[in-house]
Amino acid sequence: MLYIRLVEEEIARIYPEQEMRCPVHLSIGQEAIAVGICAHLSRDDYVLSNHRSHGHYLAKGGNLKKMLAELYGRQTGCCNGKSGSMHLIDLSHGFLGAVPIVGSCIPIATGVAFSTKLKKMETITTVFFGDGAVEEGVFHESLNFASLKRLPIVFICENNFFSVYSPLSVRQPPNREICALAKSHGIESFQGNGNNVLEVYQLMKKAIELIKTGKGPVFLELKTYRWREHCGPYYDNNLGYRTEEEFNSWKKMCPIDAFKDYLLSNRILDVQTIENITHEIMKKIEKSFTFAQESPFPDMEFLMKDIYRK
Repeated sequence: MLYIRLVEEEIARIYPEQEMRCPVHLSIGQEAIAVGICAHLSRDDYVLSNHRSHGHYLAKGGNLKKMLAELYGRQTGCCNGKSGSMHLIDLSHGFLGAVPIVGSCIPIATGVAFSTKLKKMETITTVFFGDGAVEEGVFHESLNFASLKRLPIVFICENNFFSVYSPLSVRQPPNREICALAKSHGIESFQGNGNNVLEVYQLMKKAIELIKTGKGPVFLELKTYRWREHCGPYYDNNLGYRTEEEFNSWKKMCPIDAFKDYLLSNRILDVQTIENITHEIMKKIEKSFTFAQESPFPDMEFLMKDIYRK
């Protein structure tokens, strides 16, 4: 979690230099979900994500140097510098890709899970999406199909309560939890605190156990909160779509601070060890940024490479 946080804070710090020309959607404040989920996944398991994908990519083992090079539009990026922040991919670690169109990663992941079942592979597919995606028709079509075929897939809804600047209250009816939508499709569904990494970890453990006994798919609704603006490196509380009081109440529930307190109080780690870990992470981040900044831009020959059509 600290690794993801420090990477994204450094992106936020450097982004105003305007050398990273792609939009960035930061997951600062939401790190516990990516970590608690991906801690259960092997290199051979599959993950698909949405526009806010940095945390998922890194938690699944994605290459940081290639990720940053992609943000800088460099040839050494994970997509040769042609895609930017919202289309990350690392096939070597089972991160099949991020797709920025809201809800579009859900049917792709469902298809991936269907293919693994047809091939009799012992592979778990996991897909991350936000609360806004559950308002898309393809969400229901995918859950219906996954339930019908008992697919080995875990649907992860990161409910941070906002779709850009629109709260749940203007998008969805009151007195109905998102996980109830999944239950209506006959899917095992659970709700949890997305800022508690241990709770997320236990829920994912339960999900995998259900899938391995043939009771999949599973749906997890994890409540969390993004700290930064919807798109970009800054804070946007001044826009008025959320109050400063609400923001500060969630910031006090920082997943990293909470877990750090847990580790210290249970004497699993001490302050010096945490400082050493932080120092090692920052060295890795510094080297990765240097690699990205010194990498060449793509040659013209890459312009039409890996472009497909029927």
